[in-house]
Amino acid sequence: MMKLVECVPNFSEGRDLAKIEQITGEISSTDGVTLLDVDPGKDTNRTVVTLVGTPEGVVEAAFKAIAKAAEVIDMSRHKGTHPRMGATDVCPFVPVSGVTMEDCVELARKLGKRVGEELGIPVYLYEHAASKPERRNLANVRSGEYESLADKLKDPEWKPDFGPAEFKPGAGATAISAREFLIAYNINLNTRDTKIAKEIAFSIREKGRLKRDANRKIVRDENGKGIRAPGKFKECKAVGWYMEDFGRAQISINFTNYKITPPHLVFDEACKLAVELGARVTGSELVGLIPVQALLDAGRHYLRKQGKSTGVPERELIHIAILSLGLSDLYPFEKDTKIIEYRVRGGETLVGMKLTDFTDLLSTDAPAPGGGSVAALCGALSGALSAMVGALTHGKKGYEEAFDEAEAVSVEGQRLKDEFLADVDRDTDAFTRVMAAARLPKKTDEDKATRQAAMEEANKQATLVPLDVLRRTWEASQLARRIAGKGNKNSVSDAGVAALTARTAAEGAYLNVAINLPGIEDKKFTADTLKEAGDIRKKVIEHTEETVRLAEKIIAESE
Repeated sequence: MMKLVECVPNFSEGRDLAKIEQITGEISSTDGVTLLDVDPGKDTNRTVVTLVGTPEGVVEAAFKAIAKAAEVIDMSRHKGTHPRMGATDVCPFVPVSGVTMEDCVELARKLGKRVGEELGIPVYLYEHAASKPERRNLANVRSGEYESLADKLKDPEWKPDFGPAEFKPGAGATAISAREFLIAYNINLNTRDTKIAKEIAFSIREKGRLKRDANRKIVRDENGKGIRAPGKFKECKAVGWYMEDFGRAQISINFTNYKITPPHLVFDEACKLAVELGARVTGSELVGLIPVQALLDAGRHYLRKQGKSTGVPERELIHIAILSLGLSDLYPFEKDTKIIEYRVRGGETLVGMKLTDFTDLLSTDAPAPGGGSVAALCGALSGALSAMVGALTHGKKGYEEAFDEAEAVSVEGQRLKDEFLADVDRDTDAFTRVMAAARLPKKTDEDKATRQAAMEEANKQATLVPLDVLRRTWEASQLARRIAGKGNKNSVSDAGVAALTARTAAEGAYLNVAINLPGIEDKKFTADTLKEAGDIRKKVIEHTEETVRLAEKIIAESE
């Protein structure tokens, strides 16, 4: 899985496009980063920027943008309707794929330290990155805004987490954080009546609604404050409104943590409530981007409701999610622009090639792809075959006792297939890095030392990729055995081939590990790696031979 982090810095300039372009230009020029959106607001005098990329690339891009903002924005002259305290007001990091919230907290601290030390800007950490409970809420951190910042910095209780406790008239202060991905999502109704949309919103949102007595009067506590009845879903904000352009009512929802409350569960509940109110949900709409995991979870949810196996390819899960949520109700849902991981993957990949193009390229004198990529491809074929046998077993009459096992094998097979496919390109990328290191200059002693360090690191990475493939082949070989023993007997030959392709992947990966080791000076790394690789190779070979014998036995008994 690719490591992707989203970053959403907010800059206190929404009117001067030249200044905004200077700031966003710093982001666009950073390797490993994609600038997704630039949203300036004149009234707020604020621009919300969205970028995504590798953890290292995103931190670098954010730092460069913060530095440029401090250079071109003068907070002493800033006026706007949105709360703010700095040229770069806030800068949250958001985990997208392959990274955790803890990883993003570390990125926030890394950036905060660099901004404080190199730019001399006071930095406060908030939300998940907060150093103190009272700093978790952004409203507390930003209280008093820019106008009170000079006095706030004199208060020992509000000493910045990074940077000097000194007022910077031009740059102000910056708040940096880590938070969950926010999904903006609307559910469409077949009515113009906003009362129905609001009623559903009150029922589903965490905030719920004000309690009322038998006379419809608001129930209040001893202090006169209205008492609220919470709604059904946590981390869910919702309102009901009317869409003039489409002539219908809509429930507008923000999911502040889709891992706690996913869109598909709220969609199902909205469908149920709408029917109770005499209306009907016609579909839904995604505003902005969505992580692929949210749609994969939705696809699996609806397949389970249909009694189908969830061990299907990613594109099928996405297709089912789009259909089930009615995401193309108002206009076609373009997955390549709306799914964040799909939006940022760029350039031609080996796995994106036609089979004929891949094998043609493989047959030439091009330095890559080579045996390492082919070994990974064999692993992908193994996982795919095991998933196939699982799919041919699940729901098949006479194999009822094996349904759960078949489902589990199909899901695991799909996962392994996808991870092996990623390794096809990872192996070639690793080889490319070795070649790039080899081309570094070696005229001076300093050049030679730099080149040697780069070669050592590149050779290690080129070894670790096939080692990862080799480790995964043990999982693939075990999976083939599981489905060979319990799966559809008419497909046991396919399970046998799954075992054999796992073995081929293991043998190929082992050879690619071994050929890289002589170029590595770290002898402990070399010895440890060779031993681990040899042990795994031996296990996979022995296991595969047993699986093939099992397949032959089952075939013989069925004759």
